[in-house]
Amino acid sequence: MAFGAYDEGEHERRDQLTSQADAEFEERPQQFSGTVSYDAGDSTEELLNQFHEIQED
Repeated sequence: MAFGAYDEGEHERRDQLTSQADAEFEERPQQFSGTVSYDAGDSTEELLNQFHEIQED
């Protein structure tokens, strides 16, 4: 059999495996509980100056 040739037996095996997959569960996004904080150490004025410099480019 050449590479990429159609293999009916393989196709049937894969179809059988996917039909046996458990689809009875419900997917829900995970709930995050906690806090997130970020401190870049830069002042607001420094960040605004950097933003304005980027806009000028």
